Amino acid sequence: MLKLGILGLGEGRSTMSAALNSPKVSLQTICDRNEDLCRHRVAEFQFQGRVTTHYQDMLEDPEINAIAIYTPDHLHAEHVKLALEHGKHVVCTKPFIDDLSKANELLALAEQSGKKVFIGQSSRFFEPMKRQRVDFEAGLLGELITIEAYYHADHRWFLEKGWSLENAFKWLYGGLSHPVDFIRWYLPNVEEVMGYGMLSSNGAKGGLKHQDTMHFIFKTTDGRVARVSGAYTGPVQPVTRDSEMSCILRGTEGCSQGDYMDLRYAITDRTGEERIVTWEHKLKHYFRFEGKSHHAGEYQNYLEYFADSIEQNFTAYPDIREGIGTIALLQAMDRSLQTGQPVKVRDVLAEHRVTI
Repeated sequence: MLKLGILGLGEGRSTMSAALNSPKVSLQTICDRNEDLCRHRVAEFQFQGRVTTHYQDMLEDPEINAIAIYTPDHLHAEHVKLALEHGKHVVCTKPFIDDLSKANELLALAEQSGKKVFIGQSSRFFEPMKRQRVDFEAGLLGELITIEAYYHADHRWFLEKGWSLENAFKWLYGGLSHPVDFIRWYLPNVEEVMGYGMLSSNGAKGGLKHQDTMHFIFKTTDGRVARVSGAYTGPVQPVTRDSEMSCILRGTEGCSQGDYMDLRYAITDRTGEERIVTWEHKLKHYFRFEGKSHHAGEYQNYLEYFADSIEQNFTAYPDIREGIGTIALLQAMDRSLQTGQPVKVRDVLAEHRVTI
């Protein structure tokens, strides 16, 4: 049983729902420095466990064996460090850390503590993407040639959140990290990236500080290429035509596409036969409140996967090394946007003497 404490009750809202509905998770304590938000979450979920505004209370609680961290990105490294120092397993939302200079310390702590660090890349745990991975591993597509992944969404409602207009907020990390993770899932050895981005007129009018429209090309060490794109402050097609977030795998003997929002998956395999699978009956599992803006079902899927990894002693992916690798790739992408030049991922890692 995963005996969980949740730190951060904004995004942690979905994790509360996930934990409270899972037979494999016991939610012991919730924590946020905002007392009003704590009270709101207690009332919303009729939560009967412990509530605190002090992280140290959870760290020192022997009943908790894992901490789920959903705080702002710049706090992740310190919160993960403290959890490992107190002998807790860790679930940390993406992106893992924002400062690679702290990577080596966290790698050493994870090794010394023997505790697992799992990165909550939730999109891997959505039904179409899970099925796509199973079919890929079964060899239905043959050898992988290339990947196309994207996340295009009308997120102008984010402009109403004050933090989205701060200089620290970038859609590169807040949104594009999802399809970037799809690329790394299948092509982990991305060597070089080149990208272009712009701040749309909608984004500029709304007060955004950084690019909200981006397109990138990746090159791997074995010469394969992939592309990823994101656009966040303009209208999108209905999900029947375009599911906002998709991952397309093109192989030597087949092609598959996982579509996020409408729970749709299509594959044309080596037989030439096309199959389309949908999971409408699981909509309530995945999307539990506020339409489709909170997708607690995949959080439940990954919490249960993490619980199994502890009980059965296997590595839960993305693990700490993969999380650090994704951050290095995102920072290389960020640098390419700034310089207009291709950037090698190894150069970003080398600047901080990180080896993964």
